[in-house]
Amino acid sequence: MTETELVDIGSDAFRAIMGSLASGISVITTREDTGRPVGMTSSSLCSVSKQPPLLLFCVRPPSSTLDAIRVGGNFAVNLLDVEGRELSELFASRNDDKFAKVSWRPSERAGMPLLEHTLAYAECAVHNLVEAGDHVIVLGRIVGGGAMADRFPLGYWRGRYVRVFRFANHRGEELNGQSVTSNGRAPRQE
Repeated sequence: MTETELVDIGSDAFRAIMGSLASGISVITTREDTGRPVGMTSSSLCSVSKQPPLLLFCVRPPSSTLDAIRVGGNFAVNLLDVEGRELSELFASRNDDKFAKVSWRPSERAGMPLLEHTLAYAECAVHNLVEAGDHVIVLGRIVGGGAMADRFPLGYWRGRYVRVFRFANHRGEELNGQSVTSNGRAPRQE
């Protein structure tokens, strides 16, 4: 069979397949050239490279957040914790002034908006923008950030929010109430 004989799957099948991949929820934030903060919810975040430290997310134009990223060249990724569902819904909405309803502070390196209810954040400089189908892939070089080890992530799976509260060991066995080291593993049992 040649490539020209292959036909794309339909949008329902695409959503069913891709919705089966559990993902974290993040809010991408930046500032317009006037200084006004803007942002959007994303479930497409992933790491790309350790050297240089790169991540990516995808966005469908038109997007005021993408427009501001193109002009300013910087953005922040706010990875939401289990208490961040309202933030996710707000930043997924078409509300013109999403920041009027939330607390935020400027990041240390680039001054990008950092939100509450995050378990980690990354300050980024645009590395590249790539057109891909009906989306733009935004590649960011991480220039700053931090993680809060005592928080758990908000996720999205098959069209619904999910919360992660329990750890599993490398065999997938639940670690009921056991402490976990900073590398995500249970301490060795002697």
